Amino acid sequence: DIAAAFEARGRKTKRLTVSHAFHSPHMDGMLADFRKVAEGLSYATPAIPLVSNLTGTVVGDEEVSRPEFWVRHVREAVRFHAGVGALEAEGVTTFVELGPDGVLSAMGQECVTGDGHAFVPVMRRGRSETETLTVALATAFARGAAQAPDWAAYFAGCGARRVELPTYPFQRQWYWLDSGSPAGGSGDPAGLGLESADHALLGAAVELPDTDGFLFTGRLSRETQPWLADHAVMGTVLLPGTAFVEMALHAGEQVGCDRIEELTLEAPLILPEKGGVRLRLSVGTEDGDGRRPLSLHSRPESATVDEPWVRHATGQLTQGAQNPSFDLSVWPPEGAEPVEVAGLYEGLAASGFAYG
Repeated sequence: DIAAAFEARGRKTKRLTVSHAFHSPHMDGMLADFRKVAEGLSYATPAIPLVSNLTGTVVGDEEVSRPEFWVRHVREAVRFHAGVGALEAEGVTTFVELGPDGVLSAMGQECVTGDGHAFVPVMRRGRSETETLTVALATAFARGAAQAPDWAAYFAGCGARRVELPTYPFQRQWYWLDSGSPAGGSGDPAGLGLESADHALLGAAVELPDTDGFLFTGRLSRETQPWLADHAVMGTVLLPGTAFVEMALHAGEQVGCDRIEELTLEAPLILPEKGGVRLRLSVGTEDGDGRRPLSLHSRPESATVDEPWVRHATGQLTQGAQNPSFDLSVWPPEGAEPVEVAGLYEGLAASGFAYG
């Protein structure tokens, strides 16, 4: 009933794969028996500070040694958000998830307030256990985990051996190569079986043999294209409508269409402060009248595979563009009159439009 009520509001729900309704009134019938088991156990002092999901705070040794603490733990609410906040307040920046998947790591990233945190699951469903565990240990170690892993035990029986590193001191100078990729990517699209899109916003293109269509891909971010931040509306950086026009024109040129017959913007494309968004611009099969459908989607690069792509624009490409009636090779254009622009940007900013 609860799930149906939330789904009716357009919310996403997911049924947990658990045997019982833990942390709810449905556990009341077993608490007495559970208390007897808890009272029959012996408790030891934790070796490291412990933040409890029962209280959401650091708990003392005496508190976790009481059977009643664990009875409450199975019955009461899980204060996960408060617990992550308590760890962050204690200076924790690397969170290692010990469990069968990375569900808590994904949730934890939504709980922290600062920057520079890492969430490292030691197992991921559908992925190699060896690779995931190795990456987790290496990440924690590289981020300065207080206790280094017992590497001798980890590599025991696998044939690994220690090798000598170079004896000379590192010069500590960076020589990262700037690929010059217009779309801020690294590497050659040809090496991935793609064609370069030769465009400032689109990185690669691929022909779709079955449909005679084309798919263009790209990545947008404030880091690789800082000039995109010069278009902000009410404090939010949006991709300008002219950028959609520019990408549509470029895509049309690749398929022999030099005219945008129609372009409908359906949703704004927001550029996050951190990270980037992936673009997918598709051009469909030509119809009998020489038109090709066009659509442009995006999705944050941090999104999971089950999160939907957002469609931002649809349109029609065709042939027969008109020749311009002006010559921009001459500046100012013939017959143009200068207009006073003093205070223009200040006035726009006061209305919520921040242009760089």
